[in-house]
Amino acid sequence: MRVFRLLAAACCLLTFSLATAQSTPDSPWTCPEGYAGQQLNVFNWSTYIAEDTIANFETLCGITVTYDVYDSDDALLNRLRQGNPGYDIVIPGDASVPLMISEGLLEPLDFSRIPNYANIADAYKNTLFDPDNVYTVPYLSGTFGIGYDRESVGAEVTSWEQFFSHDGPVAWVDDSRAMIPIGLLMAGHDPNSGDPQDIADAKAYLIANSANVAVIAADDGQELLARGEVDMAIEYNGDIFQINLDCECDQYGYSLPIEGSGFSAGFIGVPVGAQNQPLAEVFIDYLLDPQVAADIANYTTYPSPNQAAIDAGLIDPLLLENPDIYPDEATLARLFYIQTPPEAEELYLATWDEVKIAISG
Repeated sequence: MRVFRLLAAACCLLTFSLATAQSTPDSPWTCPEGYAGQQLNVFNWSTYIAEDTIANFETLCGITVTYDVYDSDDALLNRLRQGNPGYDIVIPGDASVPLMISEGLLEPLDFSRIPNYANIADAYKNTLFDPDNVYTVPYLSGTFGIGYDRESVGAEVTSWEQFFSHDGPVAWVDDSRAMIPIGLLMAGHDPNSGDPQDIADAKAYLIANSANVAVIAADDGQELLARGEVDMAIEYNGDIFQINLDCECDQYGYSLPIEGSGFSAGFIGVPVGAQNQPLAEVFIDYLLDPQVAADIANYTTYPSPNQAAIDAGLIDPLLLENPDIYPDEATLARLFYIQTPPEAEELYLATWDEVKIAISG
């Protein structure tokens, strides 16, 4: 399944020229005037940014950033549905963006403040859920699969069957949008099905194959691996590659199972109730600068959609040439794009709760 629609023609119904204002690898990003002394409030995943990204932006613009983190799209959605406490930037996964748009949780973006949008590869623009990128711009992408300790497992992992039958502790991820599609896939159904019987089959599969589950983790399965608490974990590719970088070793493998697995992308948006949308859009432009985007991609090891950064050779070649990070055509062929049907969201959440209760009970 193709992940994004390719553009049939030049996209973006914008009335200004992006090319003249965008930053390039030879022209470092500079902050527009008029923002010094202001405050920006960011809500993001914990492992989804470089260590100096925020500090550099604060220095360049003379502003202060409050940076909070969440561990699942479910947590992000629950927070915003209760009322935005003042966040200016959120970075939801693609499965959540359609829900946020349909529920009126995102503001339309003013692209006159985001000229670096021109740096994004066309294949990542004009998604089915946001056709003209009215509300979101691509940030990073990635896959979820199996992270594993090569020493503990003693073999290369290639399939979900190996994971579910492993004679040792494993970690699942506490995310309905990751786990229910895996259950659907293994039960022989479309991993994005909204059919109640299909979802019931997924629930039955997950419960029947849960004997080796040591923990249903928040967004920290990679840390459980690194501490030796589990042999395998369902995790996002960037998180697994990060722990190999931390240990300067290759002890931890990452597998995109032969049965298939999910491809996901993070998108930057401004939530309704934002306190400073103009500064938020300036921050988005900063994130799309080629050097800034490359620094984030190289640090997090998540794939960047920033074509300008790739063309300029700013992405680490060892990452760019790894098909588990930047999937080639053969790898893409066995990936599915996570698209939880909006009408089935409550059923997914309820089913996932039932799975967790059955396992813990």
